[in-house]
Order: sequence, then structure tokens, then C-alpha cells
Amino acid sequence: MFKKWLSYFVPILIYEKKSALSKNLEITWNNGELVLDSKNTNYSYGSLQRILRIGLTHIGFRNISKMQNILVLGVAGGSVIKTLVEEIKYSGKITGVEIDAEIIEIANKYFHLNQIPNLKIVIDDAFEFVLKTKETYDLIIIDIFQDTTMPNFLFEKFFANRVGFLLKTHGTILFNTMTLNDSHNLRNEKYISEFDSSQFKVEKIPRLESHNELLVIQKKT
Repeated sequence: MFKKWLSYFVPILIYEKKSALSKNLEITWNNGELVLDSKNTNYSYGSLQRILRIGLTHIGFRNISKMQNILVLGVAGGSVIKTLVEEIKYSGKITGVEIDAEIIEIANKYFHLNQIPNLKIVIDDAFEFVLKTKETYDLIIIDIFQDTTMPNFLFEKFFANRVGFLLKTHGTILFNTMTLNDSHNLRNEKYISEFDSSQFKVEKIPRLESHNELLVIQKKT
């Protein structure tokens, strides 16, 4: 508990591992809570959990609690899953897709992700998973980063269309994006423009924690 107390004054590194996919991974006590970070950004808990909680609040905790099937693309330490289960009291099915098995090992050890009974973890590439899955979802959370970089496929029209197809009627996509420069802003605007406004309602929640922009996309029909 001393390290937890001391972390209110200075971050305390307690575990570090190099991952072939995610590069450097660190578990740190920071402001009294355990967080998972890469070299340059927060991966789970800390600022990332605050950002995604804002998005979930925008959708509505009561609405989410009534859902039956949620897909999380990009699990990392599982902070958004903890928000769903512990704060929203969501008891429906959660499928978490994570490409890096080493991150899931860390999440199980430090954040007890494997103790969540309604969670199924799939080790797979998100692009491949959305092509293969036969299920549809009430909520799809996209939170995929490689340090501060977002894979290009996330913004391709084919992937956006496929994710939209997997939504149930009135289902929602919550997409966490990083906007570090003008080209990222233009990328997001182009992505939004590709959704048919007769079928989807798109909202932006910009400039969270300085560099994050949430896109909230609801399927109308």
C-alpha cells in the first residue's frame, strides 16, 4: 500500500515487459490506481478509462444496461470492460477481441479480467474477427492503438461498412480515435462522411484528454 500512496506524488513502475506486438508494456501505480501504459500513451485505466466512460455516459448507462450483446475491439487491460461490469452493472454478453495474447496475460494477472463471468476473450486480429463473426451487437467499442498509432484499416470504408452491418437496429459504435495533427482531423471527417445519414446518426465528442476524439455512431434502421 505504500507504493499506492506514494503514487499520488510520483508514478511507481511495478512491472515492465516487451511485447512483440505492443512493444513496451508497463504496469504503474499512478494517482492511487494501477494503469497499463505503452511507451508513449495510456492503454488501460487512467486517462483512457475516463475517455471511454464519457462515451458510455453519452450513450446512457441505463440504455447500455438493457443491451444483450457487446463487442469490444481492442481489450488491452480491460478498463472499458470493468466500467461496463462494475459501474453500469451490465450482465449481458461481452466479447473482447485482442490481437496481443501477452496483454491479456497481464490483464488477467493485474486486473483480474479472467474473473468476469460474462466476458469471452478472443485472441485475433480485429479485422479478421469482424469478417468471420456471425453475431450482431447492440454496442461495438473500437479502441485499437499500437502505442500512439492507429492502424489504417480502422478508417477504410470496407471495415466501417462491415462494422455497421454487425450492428443491430438502434445499435451504437463507440470509436476512440487519436487526433494529433490536421491530417488526423481530416481523416476523421472523411470517415464520418462515409456513413449514410439516412441509416446512421454520427456525433463527435472532441478533444478529450487533449488528443482524443470519440465518434458515436448509431444505426437508425
